[in-house]
Amino acid sequence: MRDYDEITAFLGEWGPAQKLIFLLLTVSIIPNGFSGLNIIFVGDTPEHRCSIPGNLNLSQAWMNRTIPLVPGTQVQYSQCSRYRLDVIRNLSEVFPDPDLLNVSGIDEEPCLDGWDYSQDQYTSTIVSEWDLVCDDKWKEPLTTSLFYFGVLVGSGGSGVISDRFGRKIVLFGTMGVQILFNLLMTLSPSWEIFCLFNFLRGIGEVSNYVTAFVLGSELLQKSIRVTYSTLGIGCFYALGYMMLPFIAYFVRGWRMLILTLSLISLLYIPLWWFIPESPRWLLSKGRVKEAESIIRFMAKKNGITPPAVLFTDDELENIQNKQVKSVPVTQLIKSRNILVITVISVLIWMIIAIGYYGLSLNTSNLHGNDYLNCFLFGAIEIPAYIASWLLLRKCPRRLSHAGILALSGGVLLFMNLIPSNHPISTVLVLIGKMGNTWAYSMVYVYISELYPTPLRNTGVGVSSMGSRTGSIISPYIVLLGSYQEILPFIVMGVLMVFAGIVVLFLPETFNIPLPDTIDQMQNIKWCPGSQSDSTQTRINRVEMSKEEML
Repeated sequence: MRDYDEITAFLGEWGPAQKLIFLLLTVSIIPNGFSGLNIIFVGDTPEHRCSIPGNLNLSQAWMNRTIPLVPGTQVQYSQCSRYRLDVIRNLSEVFPDPDLLNVSGIDEEPCLDGWDYSQDQYTSTIVSEWDLVCDDKWKEPLTTSLFYFGVLVGSGGSGVISDRFGRKIVLFGTMGVQILFNLLMTLSPSWEIFCLFNFLRGIGEVSNYVTAFVLGSELLQKSIRVTYSTLGIGCFYALGYMMLPFIAYFVRGWRMLILTLSLISLLYIPLWWFIPESPRWLLSKGRVKEAESIIRFMAKKNGITPPAVLFTDDELENIQNKQVKSVPVTQLIKSRNILVITVISVLIWMIIAIGYYGLSLNTSNLHGNDYLNCFLFGAIEIPAYIASWLLLRKCPRRLSHAGILALSGGVLLFMNLIPSNHPISTVLVLIGKMGNTWAYSMVYVYISELYPTPLRNTGVGVSSMGSRTGSIISPYIVLLGSYQEILPFIVMGVLMVFAGIVVLFLPETFNIPLPDTIDQMQNIKWCPGSQSDSTQTRINRVEMSKEEML
């Protein structure tokens, strides 16, 4: 009995129709690159100091002495306190020249009149507009975490929605959600409303990305799917990432920046008339005529005459019966072997996400130009995706993944020996970012190969929730830099080295057939329960053999 791939093999692997679908779907990924990371510039914290009212009639010399220096420095002024203005005013009436006395002994007070923000780099950010500094600086990472919490919510529901309503309608529906809430964010009257729209925007962000991934996998032939899921989606996501600093360089206000990015996203709506629905999904819903119409159109585009009858009744029944149904999530804890694999998978995915988003969000704290650094962070992902594609084809999963994570983490730990204002520190972060992206691209394939067919969707779904959790945590890792500049890199470096060690506990999957049943799963390395699981597997196989003999 022929399956779907065998029935549609007459279309060829890489004809004009497949090339067009490949191009249009990968192009639709670009907005995810600049939309998901725009908080780098929208939420950046400009240089600031306490505002001093102009009605105090202080001389310029005394105005320059109203802000205390940070202890231990001679040039850095406090951003969250000032000398008591009533004392300063009284002293200025007695001593016209502040150099005649030591002002460092004057009591300090918080910024009761707000802050003055430097406009050398930005005309406005959400930080400067709503004073998300000092006692309220916790609000800035929370803003980003709420977006990624929306991503977590969206990732949980996008699969169910696309299975019910179709890939295409969810792809463009979530694209519309992103654009709508981006536009509403520009009208936000308060930080709280901004956070609400940012959370809702996150729901559409990941759903769009995942649906494009699934739609391409179902429309393209086997030989193209790995290239599409690694090089195609990855490189075009990086292209969107690289566009962000270019646009932000010319648009320095946060409202206009988000508006500009939203208007660019509107250009993708016409793709609705060029990207087809998944014939596989249509067949699973019994919409045979629509599926055949799309296949025949692709054949025409490729200059191929399709068979008069594409699907027999038996083949249609076979295709619909082969739809894999996910099993309950409780199956992941019934076997110690599966449970340990799942726990390790969640942990690895979470650490990789902490590294990826932590490094990306920390761009403005690096040495050098923020816009150039952000561009390089996006550009470095392209060789990472190419290397990942090559490694997945030629090298063992376990050792290569462990080595990349250990290298990435080790480079970040080495930064502790380099002055933060030295250009080599930025180079080291770029190397760490490339290794982290490399590992991020590989983990999707590696983890999916560990689970058997009935558990694969459930296992990968639960494991990827670790990634969403890591992205929620990452803004607070970046916040550690406000206490000690090197601290975020130490934390991320240690975590990634630890993840590299933990990967070694997982079984190898390179050149090993995908498991179709739970009994065919490989055992975890050095797991206390692996021997019993292995014994149970052998018992099950013996029983199956006896049944076949009977």
